[in-house]
Amino acid sequence: MKKPAFLVICILLIPCFVFSQEKTWKVGLFSFFDNVESGGSKVKVPQTMSGIMLAPEAGLRWDSVHRISAGINVMHEFGSRTVIENIFPVAYYEYSKGSLRFMMGAFPRSMATGRYPRLFFQDSLSYYRPNVEGMLLAFRRGWGYLDVWLDWTGRQTTDVNEAFFAGINARYGENIFYVSHNGYMYHFASRKDPLVDEALHDNLLFHSAIGIDLSGKTFLDKLDISAGWVAGLERARADNTGWIQLHGMLLEGRVEYRWAGLYNTYYYGDGLMYFYGDHDYDLYWGDPAYRSGNYNRTDLYIRFFGDSRLNMELTWSLHMLEKTVYHEQMLKVRINLSK
Repeated sequence: MKKPAFLVICILLIPCFVFSQEKTWKVGLFSFFDNVESGGSKVKVPQTMSGIMLAPEAGLRWDSVHRISAGINVMHEFGSRTVIENIFPVAYYEYSKGSLRFMMGAFPRSMATGRYPRLFFQDSLSYYRPNVEGMLLAFRRGWGYLDVWLDWTGRQTTDVNEAFFAGINARYGENIFYVSHNGYMYHFASRKDPLVDEALHDNLLFHSAIGIDLSGKTFLDKLDISAGWVAGLERARADNTGWIQLHGMLLEGRVEYRWAGLYNTYYYGDGLMYFYGDHDYDLYWGDPAYRSGNYNRTDLYIRFFGDSRLNMELTWSLHMLEKTVYHEQMLKVRINLSK
């Protein structure tokens, strides 16, 4: 009887020796104040957004390449009588080995869309939709990167439209020159059993650019300039609109020296977001200022801290739009602690 018991104990202990396990945890705190002064604008809404988000996670890593993590992202808006405005679940599986990374579940949005221009995703998205709920396949090498991702944003119910994003983000560089491409397809269908028929929308948006990155090659810490072409394709199937084509040019430049920086973007072309009057921010997640065909934004910012654990950034933005200059002030604090 002793031998079978001994064998059972050995079998049960085998995983403890075969699999190298490690407990992981991280805690993120994000506080923001964002004051948009655009009174009188026909395309950009004046508003003040401020609040704090706390996102603790705990997980388990094994064989050095697999990880599961679960947590929560809790948000409170300053001035609100409600203690918690939003609760976002966080739970995902991650495979990471060498240049390859795969994630599936509900994980921070910045991992998939952090490099996109604001014509795709506006600043406030990180306040109110902080997670991707889907998957990400990322590839990193010395020459650049390639990301492919899916974000399911709406499960069809009587008051929620079925919707999802499928996107790609890539960059290839040689010496100081690079080419980049951003794009997505947004599928926006009707609600379940709507009282009035709703057209199914297909929204495709692409941005391809060439640039020069002189970061570290001058006295400046960062110097990056690019020029790109924006192409949008939109349609409402049931309305038989056909594909509506929208085109424009996007120029971007970023300069940083020590704790100060300047980031300028200029768009000229067709006004984007053709069906904004029908579905506004449900159909479009980019900055509505790009509905104008002539828009320049200049961000002047100061970083008080800039390490991996604490980042505090103060930004003054000038929006040159509709022959007027609008102002925006932002203060953002991020704290990330992890094991």
